[in-house]
Amino acid sequence: MNRVLHWFRRDLRLTDNTALSAAARQAASVIPVYVLSDWGGWHRWAGANRQYFLCGCLASLEKNLRTIGGRLVIRQGDPVAELEKLVVETGAEAVFFNRDPDPHGREAERQLAVMAASRGIVLRDFKDVCVHERDEVLTGAGDPFRVFTPYARAWQKVSRPAMSPRPKALAPPPGILSLPLPSLDTWNLSGPARGILEPGEKAARRRLGDFLSDRLAGYGAARDFPSGPSASRLSQDLRFGLLSIREVLDSVEKRAAELPAAGRDNAAKFTTELIWREFYMQILWHFPEVLDHAFNPKFRRLRWPGTVRNFERWAEGTTGFPIVDAAMRELCGTGFMHNRARMIAAMFLTKDLHLDWRLGESFFMQKLTDGEIASNNGGWQWSAGTGADAAPYFRIQNPWTQTQRYDPEGAYIKAWIPELRDVPPEKFFAPPASGGSLAKGYPRPIVDHAEARGITLDLFAACKATA
Repeated sequence: MNRVLHWFRRDLRLTDNTALSAAARQAASVIPVYVLSDWGGWHRWAGANRQYFLCGCLASLEKNLRTIGGRLVIRQGDPVAELEKLVVETGAEAVFFNRDPDPHGREAERQLAVMAASRGIVLRDFKDVCVHERDEVLTGAGDPFRVFTPYARAWQKVSRPAMSPRPKALAPPPGILSLPLPSLDTWNLSGPARGILEPGEKAARRRLGDFLSDRLAGYGAARDFPSGPSASRLSQDLRFGLLSIREVLDSVEKRAAELPAAGRDNAAKFTTELIWREFYMQILWHFPEVLDHAFNPKFRRLRWPGTVRNFERWAEGTTGFPIVDAAMRELCGTGFMHNRARMIAAMFLTKDLHLDWRLGESFFMQKLTDGEIASNNGGWQWSAGTGADAAPYFRIQNPWTQTQRYDPEGAYIKAWIPELRDVPPEKFFAPPASGGSLAKGYPRPIVDHAEARGITLDLFAACKATA
């Protein structure tokens, strides 16, 4: 082909970009384009932190494209309408893109196919976000897996696609109109968190190298402790496609081969976390209703009697439960929350405050820089006891004993709650005996965990009885 568009979406990189690499091989001229969403102010699935990171990623991508003779064309609005305009303007013969695992992206792809057929242009779509997507990992009966462990075993048996070569030149035609690179003003947003990581492919590659050299060997042993540098911190890089999942897995395997047996076991646990990511993506692919309803039909009638004020206390980190408040303050302060802390905070909202998991799901998506719709939904439904491979509803984490187990020195709590810096850490392992506060200026516990647990059990039992 002579001239084609490459539609950037969740693949903001040049290295191992499946669709971009194919476009560069198959066309004399490639026009890279990114279509900005046109919402503003408030969005159920996005917020200032993620959009701020996106802006930096697009600026980095533009610089990288220029090193190989390209430039990033920015448009804003409905993606199909904007791509159609660009096809008409440039005479492009095809649109290349990597498939999106989310229902919203899939609908855009469906509409794009209708437009392409009406215009007589070629569509070339590629697997890129996942190692194995959609219908590639199924049960022996050809059904989607609903439980993680057998899915993971089947996932491991499917051959992995190879990485794609980085394009050397794109040569788009001159004179194509483009909007300027976006800023938070584009969406009428302000105030990103202070701790957002550096965006862009180069920064992501540096984070991957740091994780492989410094933390992979001890990942499995340290991953549940939120106070230390145990997390990979690659989640936002995979979310925006600054790194390909194939490159991450290949790099982990190569590094693991250099480690002793214990280090290889820890590396395998990290790979398992990446498989969880794909498990939740295939759940969303096969069961898109999970964005609005409980995955388990038995609990779709469940009513959550929690109060708006308790939700506000949870969101601002003033529940009087130190581990929960530290988690929420970390999230609001940095756009990130450690995975163990996410489970504790989510289960507390649903099973101690009896608030609908969808409220927390949306709040996380608005605050997280690494907000991934499938993983976030899967994690929230797991914590609420309503989801695929869910913890049984009667398994209810105790925030006080979770603290004793995973923050025994109180380092995480004290890092995020200055009111508690002088409190001995053992005071965080149980509610104040007097029913008062742990320190001056810090609130009393908002609920009694034992009583809240009993209410949760009754709510679920009543719902099961009427299912």
